[in-house]
This record gives sequence, C-alpha cells and structure tokens, in this order.
Amino acid sequence: MAVSLDPAVRDGLLIGALAVALIALVLAVVALQRLRAVRRDSALLAAGDDGESFVSAVARKTEQVNALRAEVDDLSALLARTRTELSDAIRHVSVVRYDAFGDMGGRLSFSAAMLDDGGDGLVLTSIHGRAETRSYIKGIKSGASDASLSPEEQQAVSFALRGGAS
Repeated sequence: MAVSLDPAVRDGLLIGALAVALIALVLAVVALQRLRAVRRDSALLAAGDDGESFVSAVARKTEQVNALRAEVDDLSALLARTRTELSDAIRHVSVVRYDAFGDMGGRLSFSAAMLDDGGDGLVLTSIHGRAETRSYIKGIKSGASDASLSPEEQQAVSFALRGGAS
C-alpha cells in the first residue's frame, strides 16, 4: 500500500527533516569541540614526557610542602628552646675603669659586671696599687648584691643592666 502525499505536505516534512538534521549537526559539532577540550584537559592530567602525571606531581609537591612545614615547626621549637637557654647566658657585660688611689694614675683599677637577662651574675673588681693588686668577686642576683657594692661596682652593674658600656 503506497501513501501519496500532497506536494505541499511533502515539502513541509522535507524542510522539517532538514531543520532537525541541521540542528543535530550543530549539536554534534558542539559536542565534538567539548570532547576535544576534555581530552586536552585530561592529557594535561595524564603522564607527561617524564612519565609523571599532573596529579602525582601535585601529590609529590604536597608531601614536600608538608615535610617543610614539619621542619619549620621543629625549627620554631628549637628557636624557642635556644631563646630560653640564651636568657641564662651571660650577655650583658660592662667595665668601669678608675683610679682607686689619688696618687696613682692611668685608671688601672676596674670593676666588670657580667650578667644574664635576669640580672644575675657577678661583679669582678681589681684594685691596683703601687705595691699590690687585689681582686674581689661579688655575686649579683636580680641586679643587686648581698654584699655592699662600691660606687664603681654599682655603676658597672647599672651599665650592664642597661646594655650600655662605659
């Protein structure tokens, strides 16, 4: 059984079919372009010339960054310990030179204060005379001494606590 169509209907169906085919062709071209972009992007993620993929390279770099962070944390802890230990080191030193006796010149006598950050340490005094030289050591705790300090010794302690020199 043969169906015969009116030429106007047949032409309308033909134009409709051509329009659908054209739309399908445009959609196919768009789909191919997107597929090429996906393939290009996946090729970037796949293994390169050196055999390492982008994902594995990022994972390796992430591990390296994490290792560096751990190392920085270790160094920070070491720095904190070093600062604590350094505060107990004798770092503040001052020397005051003077003439202990009026008939002696040259400022050969001296008082030297040697203190840590807390003001703990000692004062070494050497008094030079014509016939002899005497030396004394006095302990310093928090910037003061149980023994009385001479003006020169007190000056040396003050200079050392201020961080200045005479």
